[in-house]
Amino acid sequence: MDAPLRDRLRALSSFPESLPFFDAQSAPADAAELFRQWLNDAIDAGLTAPHAVSFATAGPTGHVTSRILILKDLVDGRWVVAGARSTRKGLDLAANPQAAMTFWWPELGRQVRVVGEVEELSSEVAAADWAARPEVTTPANPDWAAWALEASEVEFWQARHDRQHVRLRYRAGEATPHLV
Repeated sequence: MDAPLRDRLRALSSFPESLPFFDAQSAPADAAELFRQWLNDAIDAGLTAPHAVSFATAGPTGHVTSRILILKDLVDGRWVVAGARSTRKGLDLAANPQAAMTFWWPELGRQVRVVGEVEELSSEVAAADWAARPEVTTPANPDWAAWALEASEVEFWQARHDRQHVRLRYRAGEATPHLV
């Protein structure tokens, strides 16, 4: 008989043997700059889909849903994603323009959490994103939208084998990030 699931889960490794060192004291003052550094580290390490992000929304009744999206850009400290307005994501954002994003790079033991208000971008931005998609079969999609998340909080998390994980949190309006 197989071991109970709980025991099997406890036996799994959580992090790779080698983890990058994160000196939070020397982190840049700008969360977007540190995010770019960490994303570039993930890209340079050859991680699969380092731009994939868990994107969570809450609808008008408070139901919470999450899905995986692709980060399209990071412009002026705003994280850009895209999708159809008619999906649960689009309907949730129309009713409650707040979202949370989580990037997870297990091979590096790193996570970045971003929360804030979401604004729909212009139809020109959405159309350009649609046109840039691989294998687009129609020249335009009026249901397609691009959204920008304006971060009120960004938290960087670096795993450590001693479980003294490093958390560095940036908050809008605060001059410097702080360890959590």
